Amino acid sequence: MTKARETKRPKHDDKPGSVTSDLAARIARAQGERRVRAEQAQVSATKDMTGMSRGLRLGSEFIAAILVGAGVGYLLDLWLGTGPWIMLVMLLIGFAAGVLNVTRTASEMNKAAPPPPGSDLGPGDDDEDDR
Repeated sequence: MTKARETKRPKHDDKPGSVTSDLAARIARAQGERRVRAEQAQVSATKDMTGMSRGLRLGSEFIAAILVGAGVGYLLDLWLGTGPWIMLVMLLIGFAAGVLNVTRTASEMNKAAPPPPGSDLGPGDDDEDDR
């Protein structure tokens, strides 16, 4: 025969809800540590990218958005029998989505990888223009 599981609260627990509050605190702490590790991994992965890998990533995202837009438009044209018009519109929408993805990704890459020390970034706020 199987024994019944013990579901009662332990005897040393004199505060109601202390087991659940302790569990909730440990879960929150673990989730916070997990979130921090994930952010650090993302920043280090972006920081370690070479110029060629950055270019390939941006190019593939751009081309993928255009191809998805054209493919969806082509399928809608076949289904609705409208000729090339929906495909052309979706191609333009795919192009716009590709440009948006590339600018967003490039900005994230620039934030994650600061410029090397000693590089000239152009005039700063403290530089005066004497013209």
